[in-house]
Amino acid sequence: MIKLSDRIQQVKPSATLAITAKAAELRAAGRNIISLSVGEPDFDTPKAACEAGKKAIDEGFTRYTAVPGIPELRQVIAEKFKRDNGLDYEAADILVSTGGKQCIYNMLQAMINLGDEVVIPAPYWVSYPDMVLLAEGVPVIVDTTADNNFKLSADQLEASITQKTRLLLLNSPSNPTGMAYSAEDLASLGEVIRKHPDVAVATDDMYEKILFDGKKFATFAEVNPDLKDRTITLNGVSKAYCMTGWRIGFCAGPAHLIKAMAKIQGQSTSNPSSISQKAALAALTGPTDALEDMVRTYQTRREWLVAAINAIPGMHCIKPDGAFYVFPSVVGWVGKQTPTGTKLTDDVAICEWLLDETGVALVPGTAFGSPGHIRFSYAVSQDTLEDAVGRIAKAAEGLK
Repeated sequence: MIKLSDRIQQVKPSATLAITAKAAELRAAGRNIISLSVGEPDFDTPKAACEAGKKAIDEGFTRYTAVPGIPELRQVIAEKFKRDNGLDYEAADILVSTGGKQCIYNMLQAMINLGDEVVIPAPYWVSYPDMVLLAEGVPVIVDTTADNNFKLSADQLEASITQKTRLLLLNSPSNPTGMAYSAEDLASLGEVIRKHPDVAVATDDMYEKILFDGKKFATFAEVNPDLKDRTITLNGVSKAYCMTGWRIGFCAGPAHLIKAMAKIQGQSTSNPSSISQKAALAALTGPTDALEDMVRTYQTRREWLVAAINAIPGMHCIKPDGAFYVFPSVVGWVGKQTPTGTKLTDDVAICEWLLDETGVALVPGTAFGSPGHIRFSYAVSQDTLEDAVGRIAKAAEGLK
């Protein structure tokens, strides 16, 4: 038998993909399954991006490109950072990768040595700790709660930093909570980072454009310009432009780090898809009407869903600032019994019961480092949401 590496033994399978796979299996067996487990917009890719992709194929733009991305796309991304975030970058400071996930992976491989610590607030996106482990680093998980809107405080950050700390990894708006760091929040974190010159900051801004209630998005380097040379700003087209399958992420940071990340990419995947790069270029320079309509639709769904969840005994949900997730507590259900006598021991058991009993697929909070919660994605139609919540409310009536 082929022996597996020690590093792979530390990595957990993706909980979201596992739930999705089980839901697909039940659906194939004839069950009526509603999946609220996938973080993927339910809107179409903008027409301009699709047309640009088709044109790239028709014109034979189907060969290798420069590893860090085509120059014109990197220039447009630099302009995006200036326009949207007030950040000055040259094209040489930009890396385009096969999705935002690869940007983060490249960054960790280029920055982290054996035993280096990376501070990650929980709840976190499921892949962060495992990518740190693959870089032989140590994820330092700092718990946050609904009482502070699931955001890391300056005091918590200060307490988590040691001589081995090399990076703080932030996500705003957050997957799974939908909560966003304000400029004031980021300024207070910046005060802590200033005192620790060996600590860098990475901000995953993938949901930047999906923000509600007129809130203004802020990113760390924008609020703390003197720390820009210690900040990596990560983003992409997957969520805002409904281009998950096109696999284009991008980031900006100090030129020497971006060059090192490109070296990692050059020895793994090489360039991102040539066709997808042309599509991303069109998305980033095209009209924003569809994006604005999408955000309004998500905000309407959020309003309905938070109220509906809070009407179910044993569940409690705070209102997210953006993205398309809610992250309610189900602590009130832990320890209860189902009508068949099964005891719901934790959030994992609750998600398994809901999938089997109601046909609704959700992701347990344990996967995000926050037991006692579950994540709903509301990137589905309003009718689908109402059907799903109706099933859950009915099942909850039988708990005792």
